[in-house]
Amino acid sequence: MHKGSCLCGAVAFEIQGDLAAPDACHCSQCRKQSGHYWVSTDVPSDKIAIKGEDKLTWYASSEKVRRGFCKSCGSFLFWDPIHQPRIAVAMGALEKPTHIMLGHHIFVSDKGDYYDITDGLRQEG
Repeated sequence: MHKGSCLCGAVAFEIQGDLAAPDACHCSQCRKQSGHYWVSTDVPSDKIAIKGEDKLTWYASSEKVRRGFCKSCGSFLFWDPIHQPRIAVAMGALEKPTHIMLGHHIFVSDKGDYYDITDGLRQEG
């Protein structure tokens, strides 16, 4: 069982089972919403229970994806590919220990010009 929440605690969640290796997304949308690149782990939708859904709001960032955040504190918690059986959960919202390490980087061709990726992990896009 893994637990997490937003900054103010109004939205909390529990994940059943092991966590998949997270990815670091460098796309412009994730950078604009999070302030830097965004790190998340994919969770099967049926393995996550969200509490405080009345404090959760969704922003449709495209026709295929919505982004979930707390309406009280603004924490960006979820990246939800509509009609897919999974949801991406912000690693920063999870309680420690997570017992996993970053797996790879995605959308690196869109990354900010103010940093380099030097950790030696696989880079895609």
